[in-house]
Amino acid sequence: MYLKFICLICKMASCFRSIKKRKRESTMGPNWLELPRDITSNILQRLGPVEILKKARNVCPYWWNICKDPLMWRTIHMSNNETSPDVDLVKICRYAVGQSCGHLEDIEIVSFCTDDLLHYIASCGSHLRHMQLTKCRNILHKQISEVAIKFPLLEELDISFSNLCKDSLEVIGRSCPLLKSLKFSRMFSKDIELNDDAFAIAKTMPKLRHLSMFGNLLTNVGLHAILDGCPLLESLVLRDCNHLDLSGSFGKRCRDQIKDFVLPTF
Repeated sequence: MYLKFICLICKMASCFRSIKKRKRESTMGPNWLELPRDITSNILQRLGPVEILKKARNVCPYWWNICKDPLMWRTIHMSNNETSPDVDLVKICRYAVGQSCGHLEDIEIVSFCTDDLLHYIASCGSHLRHMQLTKCRNILHKQISEVAIKFPLLEELDISFSNLCKDSLEVIGRSCPLLKSLKFSRMFSKDIELNDDAFAIAKTMPKLRHLSMFGNLLTNVGLHAILDGCPLLESLVLRDCNHLDLSGSFGKRCRDQIKDFVLPTF
């Protein structure tokens, strides 16, 4: 009789623990540490470098280990418009590039790239395919000339609102033979000959498929050279290029040759 009573008590205790455990599990959120590594990596990659290095990797040793993987740093996108002024973006970007261990394929920097940072990227970026250096006014022709040769696989380049010259474009064209997409505009157009940029592009970028130029001084002569020198061109965006006259047969040639042709706005 006593033994039966003990068994009954044990069963009741077991049921109580089971109910308590189910209640506890129902009120708890998902255990993120139980996610497969590739899924966790995919989630973390959706954060920016600042968020990863300042916060995410410090959550636990498991996440720290994932964030050390060079493949986490194949893509680096950073802008000084998205962080507080006290964050040293150059230092963080340099660290992130180093973490890639040569696997870097895609980098976007808005408004804060320096000469030293560009040289460091070049030392680690032999596999780089996409690069955006927007509003990086401190980068000059000399620096581009020194590093362009180190990006032999580069296919897409955005150097909008820069201070680069036609010589820079020629160096880029000769050093990056696989270049397919170029976005280019200047901060200033002082002392620039009308068609210098167009002639540089036409002469050195025969594989170009996408070209975007904003506020450029090119005329019909320069655009004619681009159409001849870049026969694979599929899309052409010419915003605020006010020295062009696309009426008549030349305008028809542009529209017939280019699938996606965005006309200048006057």
